[in-house]
Amino acid sequence: MASTVVQLLGFFLGLMGFVGTVVATLLPHWRSTAYVGSNIITTTAYMKGLWMECVWHSTGIYQCELYRSLLALPRDLQAARALMVLSCVTSVLASLASVTGMKCTRFARDSTIKSPLVLSGGICFICAGLLCLITVSWTTNNVIVDFYDPFLPSGMKYEIGLAVYLGYASACLSLAGGLVLCWSSSSDRPRRPPLHVRRNPPLSPPPPFHHVYPAAPPYKPPEALKDNRAPSLCSLASSGYRLNNYV
Repeated sequence: MASTVVQLLGFFLGLMGFVGTVVATLLPHWRSTAYVGSNIITTTAYMKGLWMECVWHSTGIYQCELYRSLLALPRDLQAARALMVLSCVTSVLASLASVTGMKCTRFARDSTIKSPLVLSGGICFICAGLLCLITVSWTTNNVIVDFYDPFLPSGMKYEIGLAVYLGYASACLSLAGGLVLCWSSSSDRPRRPPLHVRRNPPLSPPPPFHHVYPAAPPYKPPEALKDNRAPSLCSLASSGYRLNNYV
């Protein structure tokens, strides 16, 4: 029962990480306008994401425009897209493997394939969390480097957006869920005996003696040896022969 609860906990942690990764991928709040310099304009705010660029006006108007050309995007943005999409796909595979391998499901019940499925699901969740973590860390580094670049104009500097922080949280949830699933699968495996026991298995006791054999017959000397002894006087006398007949 405890192992089932641990598997459910790991699965829901990974599932929340997957949902957060999808939301962070779709949100445009990866980079937001940095209000620095002498000319601070607060009437508009610019936000850039992986798929679109948005403008927020002080009047309440919110306008977004999708990126029209994929090849015209910077290489770091293209790599971030690919990594986040790959993280979402890996999370989907991890969810499917975890659902089929958990003890509370009916798929392959009482089979040895359950534990490897849970283990593979946990590994996929860990890979998805690492992919998301690499993407948000890379974006954070680029934003910080551009912000402290003295040769970059103040109007082109951005700050870290909300989607990046959501990506960090989602990556941590995916990693935690994957580790919990891997731990639960390792505790369910049957432990193998030590190496010296496997190499030199103990000798099995002899089978019980159940067969009852008849007793051996009494020893009888052969007929040839029965008369091969010195005749006594009594035997000769009883047979009609006398000893003086041979003297």
